Amino acid sequence: MQRRLMLSAAAATALAASGCAGPSVNDYASEQPPLDLRQYFNGVVDAWGIFTDRSGKVVKRFTVVMHCQWNGDEGVLDEDFVYSDGTQQKRIWKLRHLGDGHYTGQASDVIGTADGQTRGNAFNWRYTLALPVSDQVLHVQFDDWMYLMNDQVMLNKASMSKWGVFLGEVTLSFTKRI
Repeated sequence: MQRRLMLSAAAATALAASGCAGPSVNDYASEQPPLDLRQYFNGVVDAWGIFTDRSGKVVKRFTVVMHCQWNGDEGVLDEDFVYSDGTQQKRIWKLRHLGDGHYTGQASDVIGTADGQTRGNAFNWRYTLALPVSDQVLHVQFDDWMYLMNDQVMLNKASMSKWGVFLGEVTLSFTKRI
């Protein structure tokens, strides 16, 4: 009886854990149009976004102008943010294409290295960001997803957490200038 109870508990735990698993970038391998970050993030890209807290309330709105340039497998995304409260921020991503859709990225407010991969029309990368909140800086984890809609438009949704606790989401719409 005790063995059956332990097996049932183990099965329930495995089922619960599998239900928490998120999508894989490979789930989008056949989606079109195919996303090549070096092609999309080359030139000027405008973005409009919101940050929502864990209840879904919009906490901040913002715009971004990105000046993007690639030299072979090395890319620079120079981002200028303007928030709804009037504050401004700059982030400069230095990206590297490692082949087969794998990318790494670094920025001054990213702890360590961001790692990501493209498949089909999707890009997923994960990183830890040093985020100023009030009088402190929190290290928060981002699970960042981008989906290419067409040659000009890409949608972005990023979940933000700390110690595994969901804090909110960032949602963006990118438009590439032609």
